[in-house]
Amino acid sequence: MAVRLDAPIEQAEDRVRAALAEQGFGVLTEIDVQATLREKLGEETQPYRILGACNPQLAHRALGVDNRIGLLLPCNVVLRSEGEATVVEALDPQVMVSVPDEPKLQPIADEAGRRLRDALRTLTAG
Repeated sequence: MAVRLDAPIEQAEDRVRAALAEQGFGVLTEIDVQATLREKLGEETQPYRILGACNPQLAHRALGVDNRIGLLLPCNVVLRSEGEATVVEALDPQVMVSVPDEPKLQPIADEAGRRLRDALRTLTAG
């Protein structure tokens, strides 16, 4: 799942966070890959951020089905610069539930996927 926004990453990130919040997701983790590579390796790269998005109700349901699912949480949303634009990508939750092969996780992944797609769709609406 991906969209391209005609905005620098800082503006795009604000919009992504708002869109995720509208769908019940909070951001639990934030990784500034650009800053980390600069600090640890002295390398300069394009802006690149990973947001760990979590919908508490969906996470609770999934953990109740199979507590190993925590290995695959939260849902990663990546923001990466491409020139003056920002690409926003989210991992499809169907990939996460295919690992434990637990059919009861399917409806949770379906809902999480719908919510993430809706969040990304709102970024390009209007």
